[in-house]
Amino acid sequence: MDVRELLHRVVRADLEARRILASHESAEARVITIEETYDRLGKLSIRQDDLIRQALRGIENALYRSAIVMAWAAFMDFAEEKLSSNKFKALNASYPDWKITDLDDLRDKKPDHQIVEALRVTKLCTKNEMKSIHGLLSVRNESAHPSAFLPDLNRALGFVSEILHRIEIMQPKKPSKRK
Repeated sequence: MDVRELLHRVVRADLEARRILASHESAEARVITIEETYDRLGKLSIRQDDLIRQALRGIENALYRSAIVMAWAAFMDFAEEKLSSNKFKALNASYPDWKITDLDDLRDKKPDHQIVEALRVTKLCTKNEMKSIHGLLSVRNESAHPSAFLPDLNRALGFVSEILHRIEIMQPKKPSKRK
């Protein structure tokens, strides 16, 4: 057996071992399932894609709290972009006192909780969706501030997955093709 064949067998064995370990809930090899999450990033902006990739790299390196914070940052960037459509006309019509003129203005003046509420008021999400997003914000806050909250691999992966799900829900739907 030559060196190439040996190397090929080692790589195959490693992949098979990771696949088997990934099926066990507590195995760090579950990070392999992150590949499926990477595949969901297609509709994100470059900045959002980068933030989610940083979150996934955090998970790969067992930096679970950091991963949650980065995933939330991606969601907020997405939400702020949605609210900025039509130059904040819907947002300013719903909140005349805000007088938001650009993204920096929104980010500087309004906390995340209010921005999430604005998603509902401008009909970008339902009341129940807003409540779920507020729950995600609570998890982000526990992760970003000193607390006893110690998320594990499953919690961090679940958070990133839920963030992506919320973004996918808010994406414009493709018209269905009728036959």
